[in-house]
Amino acid sequence: MRILLVNPNTSADMTERMVATASAVLDPGVELVGITATRGMPYIASRAEAAVAGSLTLEMIAENQQGADAIVIAAYGDPGLIAARELFDVPVTGMAEAAMLTACMLGQTFSVVTFSRTLTAWYEDAVRLAGLDARCAGIRVPDASFQSVATVQHELEGELVKLIDEVVARDKADVVILGGAPLTGLAERIADRVPVPLVDPVSAAVGQAQLLARLKVRPARAGRFARPGAKPAVGLSPALGAWIEHRD
Repeated sequence: MRILLVNPNTSADMTERMVATASAVLDPGVELVGITATRGMPYIASRAEAAVAGSLTLEMIAENQQGADAIVIAAYGDPGLIAARELFDVPVTGMAEAAMLTACMLGQTFSVVTFSRTLTAWYEDAVRLAGLDARCAGIRVPDASFQSVATVQHELEGELVKLIDEVVARDKADVVILGGAPLTGLAERIADRVPVPLVDPVSAAVGQAQLLARLKVRPARAGRFARPGAKPAVGLSPALGAWIEHRD
């Protein structure tokens, strides 16, 4: 089995960290291949940036889908997730949705703890898109600054642990999701220091992608997620244009 991890950020180091973290949940014989955007932003942090990243995500999938049994969109907030499910024939998971669905199997309510207030509006949209407003106890951010997204999980580790304790007491959250690709890997490091289960989004997304691939469910041929009919495309990347025109 081959799973394609698509990072629509331009940070290759982040891709490497996500692949390394998610490799711990891979079944024997499963290959996880990470790819990184060559255009766009080093880190997606707003809804406008997510809209740009969604288009890039579709391009990256079209260019690299050959031989993939499932695809993971590796940016919390899931840019392009619904469009990718409509357009491509293999299962597609996203970090935010997968983390929330996993949290719902571990408890009744969850909170998302992240590192920047800029992210909260986008993450609130992800909760609504998943239809999980009633299960989400809140999206929380520590009152602390940081120098770089590359090191934010280390810079704010103590503040994030303290915030998780506060979230459990105040929000009555049964589970906490560490939202944002820069926090990948932190859950394992601090799990013994917090009182509730933690969900690492990329591990959840890769784990669910494996399951969907093994189920071998046929792609939709009718309904809301059936692949759209062929249509002329102008100015798109060659691979995405060919896929939209059904020249595949």
